[in-house]
Amino acid sequence: MPEFVDTSPPGVCIFCKLVAGEIPSSKVYEDALTIAFMDLGQVTPGHVLVATKRHTTDLFDLTAQECAAVMQTSQKVARAAKQAFSPTGMTLLQANGRDGGQTVMHFHMHVVPRHANDGVGLIWPRKEPGAPVLERYAVQLREAMLSLEADASHQTASPTD
Repeated sequence: MPEFVDTSPPGVCIFCKLVAGEIPSSKVYEDALTIAFMDLGQVTPGHVLVATKRHTTDLFDLTAQECAAVMQTSQKVARAAKQAFSPTGMTLLQANGRDGGQTVMHFHMHVVPRHANDGVGLIWPRKEPGAPVLERYAVQLREAMLSLEADASHQTASPTD
């Protein structure tokens, strides 16, 4: 992924400024929860960023409604890009945290039209740990999901008098 360095001062979010209309953008789409605009660093023609309007740092800060809205907007943009640029593939990319490859600390999804030999590479070291290890990972994730669901139900439960 090409490296972009956000030079905004601390406490200033370049995407929030864009949402507020304080800086120009080539806007593609906007609704109540999301905004889609051309990435200044075009990986391929038609490369669009879909961001939440509300400042959210990453996937973990999104509401369920924002999460659904980002994916719905991404699909709309991808369909338009397919018609406009005739790609043979489409990559959706969303990164969280610096170690995850996030360069602007405001949640966003990349919608990247793809063509054969476009120079874009998504490479990671594949590991095949075997079925017992995969099952152990699955158990860990299921237990974590149950714990998170229990925590969420405790937070939303109304106290009894």
